[in-house]
Amino acid sequence: MSDKCRACPQASAGGYQYRSNCGTSTYSNTRLRFSVRIKRQPSWGLPRYLVALCVILFFSGYFVLRFPDVPGTSIASYGFNLLIALPSLIGLWWQLGFRRAIVGIVSVALFAYLIEGFGTVTGVPYGNFEYGTALGPKVFGIVPYLLPLSYVPLVIGSVGMFAANSRRLHRILWATLFLVMVDGVLDPGAAMLGFWTWPGGGVYYGIPLSNYVGWLISGLVSVTLLTLIGGPALRTRTCRPELLDSMIASLTFWLGVTVFSGLVIPAVLAVLLLVVSVRRRIQLKHIAETVLSSADSDSSRRLI
Repeated sequence: MSDKCRACPQASAGGYQYRSNCGTSTYSNTRLRFSVRIKRQPSWGLPRYLVALCVILFFSGYFVLRFPDVPGTSIASYGFNLLIALPSLIGLWWQLGFRRAIVGIVSVALFAYLIEGFGTVTGVPYGNFEYGTALGPKVFGIVPYLLPLSYVPLVIGSVGMFAANSRRLHRILWATLFLVMVDGVLDPGAAMLGFWTWPGGGVYYGIPLSNYVGWLISGLVSVTLLTLIGGPALRTRTCRPELLDSMIASLTFWLGVTVFSGLVIPAVLAVLLLVVSVRRRIQLKHIAETVLSSADSDSSRRLI
């Protein structure tokens, strides 16, 4: 067998189909219908696209604050939110498979429309609030069409933070609490930009505590939906690090907004959540590379 052939083996071990080709490694667990493709890079680094995206988003926080009335802002927000959402949507596809990922995304998106619409009309469970015009057109004049693009990736990221834990209830509870903490960054900044308002005000930068009770309830349902739909693929030790990318990007944008707005507590919270999220992403990447390296060694031994 030639050296070139030895560099691209294909073997089956421990339920995994493994293939390494030209620096790119692919493996899949056929039982879980789960696959990972990783371009080998140092495990300590973040991908360049994510670093570049975060830098752009951080300074975008300044421009959206200083120039809120630029023509075409609402249209641009669709492109911006899609850019932020894509990494985690693609990561969920790779993690769960196309069909299951679509079911998960659509289920969480529909629930978001329902709970936000109900909350806007009745004030339950978030308290009395109103959407502004900055987010563009609304479904039945109530909830912005843009909502799932910003909400679903946060749910994916929160679930990804605590995936690979065999205890489903623990994963759901921790992911829900994390999602509520993310909202502790997002809501003060969003209110500053006029995305939504609470006419009655509140104790936390004008936001009532009922809003976070509402996020606890809606987050619990959203996280549970995605966890149940994801099934065994979210219990596997090797989860896609890309699941966290959109949340990291979103937190960076809101960090910029809170820093340039002078919102101290949300800015500090954003930094803490970013540190935890980046550390978890690096950990997931390292685990995936370790599994790939072990599979590579096993394939090499089988060829001898």
